[in-house]
Amino acid sequence: MAFISNGTTILDNGAFSVSLGSQVLISEQTASSSSNISFTSGINSTYPIYRFEFINIHPSTVAQLQFNLSTDGGSNYNVTKTTTAINPFHQEDGSGANVEYRGAWDLFQSTSDQIIAQELGNGADESASGYLQIFNPSSSTFVKNFIGVTEYYQNFGNTGAFQVYYAGYGNTTSSIDAVRFQMSSGTIDSGTIKLYGIKDS
Repeated sequence: MAFISNGTTILDNGAFSVSLGSQVLISEQTASSSSNISFTSGINSTYPIYRFEFINIHPSTVAQLQFNLSTDGGSNYNVTKTTTAINPFHQEDGSGANVEYRGAWDLFQSTSDQIIAQELGNGADESASGYLQIFNPSSSTFVKNFIGVTEYYQNFGNTGAFQVYYAGYGNTTSSIDAVRFQMSSGTIDSGTIKLYGIKDS
């Protein structure tokens, strides 16, 4: 039996006849006063790229949103990383705008968490949204490259629209199989993070 939509066969005899798209949802988690959001399954050799999309991450207190990587299923989040970040911003009152290199956010062969939003506001309407992509996390040959962008409301000193563009690599040839997001203090009060796999073209 076939499933046909507008003259196009979508499903025939148990097999899909058309592309289901290159980005496949693997799992999603929604925070509720959570100490962290950790993905400990679904990251493997199935896809060459894994993408995390985080939507309206709202902290319990003004803090840094950050992430780290694991090679042991989430028992430890301590992958050595080298990273870089730039931070464009526009203050809410229009008094200033700039693009700054954030050397203080960089990691130099460090196992620390990577900052992806600085002084994220915890006001009722303040949050962060963005993405993180990790390339070929199961490679046994190469380091694990990643890139990401976060748009967020900073609530410390200068308030307004802040972004961070960050990139780097996990300096390991072991498989990355878990990723953890958390605040530098307090909890993730609310928000959703989705994990996708991106197929080869």
